[in-house]
Amino acid sequence: MYSIGYDIGSSSVKATILNIDTGKIVASDFYPKEEMQINSPHPGFAEQDPETWWKYTKQLTRQLIFDSSLDGIEIKAIGISYQMHGLVTVDKEQHIIRPSIIWCDSRAVEIGENAFQTLGNKFCLGHLLNSPGNFTASKLRWIKENEPDNYERIYKIMLPGDFIAMKLTGEINSTISGLSEGIFWDFSRNAISEEILEHYCIDPSLLPSINPTFSIQAKILKHVADELGISPDAVVSYRAGDQPNNAFSLNVLNVGDIAATAGTSGVVYGVIDKVNYDTYSRVNQFAHVNHTLTDTRLGVLLCINGTGIQNSWMRKIAGVDLSYEEINRKAAEVPIGSEGITVLPFGNGAERVLKNKNIGSQILGVDFNRHTDAHLFRASQEGIVFSFKFGIDIMKEMGLEINVIRAGKANMFLSPIFRQTLSNVTGATIELYDTDGAQGAARGAAFGAGYYKSFDEAFFSLNKVDEIYPNKNEIEETTEAYTIWRDKLGMFL
Repeated sequence: MYSIGYDIGSSSVKATILNIDTGKIVASDFYPKEEMQINSPHPGFAEQDPETWWKYTKQLTRQLIFDSSLDGIEIKAIGISYQMHGLVTVDKEQHIIRPSIIWCDSRAVEIGENAFQTLGNKFCLGHLLNSPGNFTASKLRWIKENEPDNYERIYKIMLPGDFIAMKLTGEINSTISGLSEGIFWDFSRNAISEEILEHYCIDPSLLPSINPTFSIQAKILKHVADELGISPDAVVSYRAGDQPNNAFSLNVLNVGDIAATAGTSGVVYGVIDKVNYDTYSRVNQFAHVNHTLTDTRLGVLLCINGTGIQNSWMRKIAGVDLSYEEINRKAAEVPIGSEGITVLPFGNGAERVLKNKNIGSQILGVDFNRHTDAHLFRASQEGIVFSFKFGIDIMKEMGLEINVIRAGKANMFLSPIFRQTLSNVTGATIELYDTDGAQGAARGAAFGAGYYKSFDEAFFSLNKVDEIYPNKNEIEETTEAYTIWRDKLGMFL
């Protein structure tokens, strides 16, 4: 018997098929091979067509079944991970009304800031755990203000993963975790926030119904099962935003556990068991995948928008003929601190960790007579790591102890410079695992459908592949480079 996990990202759609009995991955792939297009019709806008996500989801499913020569009828459970904070709108016929406003879109920043001031810091942080900021609720208000005709057509709003679940099952629902990431959930009352809906003049009927994160949420439509080549009895039994799911994929479920990812955006994610918040809302708290009304599990999330996308941009600009491995080798030839070049990797929209400012990416200190592309490559990676360190210090102020960071051996964590610099500057051991978001979604699906009876059972085959420890000979030099970086960042704040 098998489960399949999908990870609906803004760069690509990934899919993994898991043999539930053995815990082994039998097939995994992603598409497209180059990053998916993000449309920006105006400065600060970021949109994608949800039907494109669905097209690639179907294509990958059929491809994985064919490539692995397995009987698709044995795929009985479906898990969905998805890019957080996006807004999908559909009419009564479940047709898309407009492109999805995705996570890195900045158009609703002012709307969220105004709500933060009007509703009050005490209410927002005490009840919503965050400023309304640039999250899903604020994006919906933007549509109401700027596209009233589109707003009037809305039957339901969804997060990106809810849309894929709708295409699979025909049903529109979400989770407490999903609604919390959209800033619709009141943690003080354990209910949808009446205040945020009233402030934004949003009809509560537009919100999807709620299912537990791990549960049989809906059965697949027969014609969809036939099209995909999987069991007509398959169920959607797990869904979560990409960052809670990435933490789940690393078995980060208990208080004090820490996970990190470094794809298009970068995240550090820690689990706490009591309501807490950063006074400036620079890091965010959402319901974790195992949060319930009686057992509090919150994920404290630091997000840096400009992570892998910064590295990708640098490759396109300065290393167009080089692979990432070649870029890493060239960067390794440059000493710590990149001989004076500083890169601030904030060129992918407003950054929560910078109090919702959009300062753009900055490359500082270039000397035309000394610096080469190798210096740019190293400075870019160091800048990404230092942005992590900047946010981790905020998380420590909230009481999180960060001694071990778990991550999948993927994306930026494939770079020796990136992971060693992160270990040096934080003092943490980095544990790397052979897993990713799609694999985590497949495990979650098997657990949600009842095929695994415990989380320990779901993760019995999780494989640790590497450990990185702080290099004592480099800590002082790395710390000095970070101090210089932080001072440069201060010029823009």
